[in-house]
Amino acid sequence: MEKFRFSVIVEKDESGYYVFCPELQGCYSQGSTYEEALENIRDAIRLHIEDRVSCGEPIPQPKIVSLTTLDVAV
Repeated sequence: MEKFRFSVIVEKDESGYYVFCPELQGCYSQGSTYEEALENIRDAIRLHIEDRVSCGEPIPQPKIVSLTTLDVAV
C-alpha cells in the first residue's frame, strides 16, 4: 500500500467543519466535529486517488501551502 501526504484546510462555521484538499481539485468534505471532518476528508482523498489510479491519471505532487493572516482596512 502506497502512502501519500496532502495538505488539508479546515474551516469552522456554525454547523460544523468544512475541509478541503488544495492539491486535489474538487476534493472536499465536512463533519460535525474536527476529528470527523479529518476522517471524512481522508476517505475523500483515498477515493479520489483510487479513481485517478484506475483511470491511469497521475497523482498530483503535494505543494507547499502557506497559511497566514492579513489586516485589511475598510
